[in-house]
Amino acid sequence: MIFKLALKNILGAGLRTWLNIFILSLSYFVIIALQGFFVGWQEDASREMKKWDIAGGQYWQEDYDPYDPFTLEEGHAVIPDELKKLISNEEALAILISPATIYPKGRMRNIVLKGIAPEQNLVELPTTYLENQDEEINCILGSSFAEKLSVSIDDYIVLRWRDKNGAYDARDIRIAHIFSTTVLTVENNQIWISLPIMQEMLGYLDQATIITVKDENYHQEITGWEYKNLDFLLKDLNNMIKAKTIGSSMMYVLMLFLAVLAIFDTQILSIFRRRKEMGTMMAMGMTRVKIIQLFTLEGVLHAILAILVGAVYGIPLLRYFKKVGMQIGANAKDWGLSGVTDALYPIYGWKLVVGTIIFVLITVIIVSYLPTRKIANLKPTDALRGKMTKKDE
Repeated sequence: MIFKLALKNILGAGLRTWLNIFILSLSYFVIIALQGFFVGWQEDASREMKKWDIAGGQYWQEDYDPYDPFTLEEGHAVIPDELKKLISNEEALAILISPATIYPKGRMRNIVLKGIAPEQNLVELPTTYLENQDEEINCILGSSFAEKLSVSIDDYIVLRWRDKNGAYDARDIRIAHIFSTTVLTVENNQIWISLPIMQEMLGYLDQATIITVKDENYHQEITGWEYKNLDFLLKDLNNMIKAKTIGSSMMYVLMLFLAVLAIFDTQILSIFRRRKEMGTMMAMGMTRVKIIQLFTLEGVLHAILAILVGAVYGIPLLRYFKKVGMQIGANAKDWGLSGVTDALYPIYGWKLVVGTIIFVLITVIIVSYLPTRKIANLKPTDALRGKMTKKDE
């Protein structure tokens, strides 16, 4: 009876009810849609970083720190026997890192020089182009970096480096291939050459800076090397997405605030205008608890009907966004967004949808209940006379 009476009351309010329901349904839609884009971005970026860079995890030489360029010259060591076995079985990949300088078209630019085995197939980098031909040093680099340098395939640029004895040397290197990727960690301000050639150039024979492993569960302790799991390697990406998620939550709060404020005002107005109705119900035997339940349920029904209304226009729109994505309108890499092409494709999991519904329902229940506390002190005789408490006299 309470449910039928509550539904009849809110539908009888007419346009005001449907406006509240629409605003609340919009809150559902905005929260689910935007959160879906962040989840999709995180999944896509993590997958691309695994394919192009980190695979299943990495071993870092203990002196290596990617945020400290002064460690690049010292952050290398002989590859341990345990990791050599993995490399020979194609379950690991050695990378040597060193600072260097290039002179594209007479200009000078400091870069990070990286050596990688041309025959590797652990990551997506097109390293087959690094195979030495006619004693030339072939190199590959990312498309965005090549555009900044104004270079193209088959161009030659001067590379200068410093070997283990501190002596500088220089040589022309040929751009054998320009690859396209969304992962900034393998493209930004860096050039890749063959690992054996780089080891010979620097005098660091059989040495490496990073060992990338294929198996996520392989984390054997090795002296002089620190294992970095996927949680650590993806920490910067996850923190950036988390920060942007928190920033967008202001929109969620604003939308939800407008919706619950309308429901709160409706509840206050209903309690004020329906005093005689409440007095009549109490005189007929309905307890104060039941009346409180009735008015609270009226507010909650707004949220329930908003789910149905939101599903009518929300499901087609969410499917559309999942199919075509959200166009960014600019090169995502220029914004520092790793793992993103020209569009973001959302992922809507059941946890996201159910969690949003539960969160909004709990909020509406609280907001619907707060105005009804005044009914607890209501006397039937006062209500029949149009009064709430003795203070109204």
